[in-house]
Amino acid sequence: MLEALSGATRLFVILGDPIAQVQSPGSLTRAFLARGRNAVLVPMQVAAAGLDEVMRGLSRVGNLDGIVATVPHKFAAFAHCATTTDRAGFLRSVNVMRRNADGRWHGDMTDGAAFIGGLRQAGFAPEGRRALLVGAGGAGTAMALALVEAGVASLAIHDADAARRDGLLARLQGRGAALAAGHDDPAGQDLVANATPSGMRPGDALPVRVDRLSAQTFVADVVTSPEVTPLLAAARALGCRTQTGLGMYAAGREMMVDFLLGASSGA
Repeated sequence: MLEALSGATRLFVILGDPIAQVQSPGSLTRAFLARGRNAVLVPMQVAAAGLDEVMRGLSRVGNLDGIVATVPHKFAAFAHCATTTDRAGFLRSVNVMRRNADGRWHGDMTDGAAFIGGLRQAGFAPEGRRALLVGAGGAGTAMALALVEAGVASLAIHDADAARRDGLLARLQGRGAALAAGHDDPAGQDLVANATPSGMRPGDALPVRVDRLSAQTFVADVVTSPEVTPLLAAARALGCRTQTGLGMYAAGREMMVDFLLGASSGA
């Protein structure tokens, strides 16, 4: 990989805070090389307060072709896009950005499609199921839309920020699923998904009451490091099937690469 680096290497960056937990720099760089592209994804730790300044600087970098946004920047990055896909426009958040012909940014949000793809690969079909989603942030918002579009019968959303939760529920009204404000009790749910950072740090509180899980519940987590979070470990001990954050990432990796390379390939 290092042998391919040169002055002609095209740059992509991933912005987040924290950043050490992300798996995509190596994975996406290998995917670029596998497609014959001399390109690299570089991690950058950027605090929320500094994002606008960093984005203005990055926009002036001539060999920078794309940006990946992770926690906590997915909503804020949307404001730096001149154009977006329809789903990103509805969600008002992005996780990938590439250059338009005029040099400005075009954004998309692939988290929801990646989540549903990972569920299906793990053997869980969301159609007609009851789902509890914890977290209405950037990833959670995308996952909520994707679950409704995939045909869940009901979706309960739990978030510590009640206004953010209620705003998301209001925007999803009329799209087919029965919607409700959720809580940390997962009893009666077919699917429980954690879309918060809970589990990344030792001592984090569990996002749901695991004593109320049943062995028939499918449990998913977006956290990638550790791969098996305390939530997933507890679920597995009860006999639940699970999807890790790395499983979700793997399901969405090629979507991200397709989008990021679109500008440089003429799309």
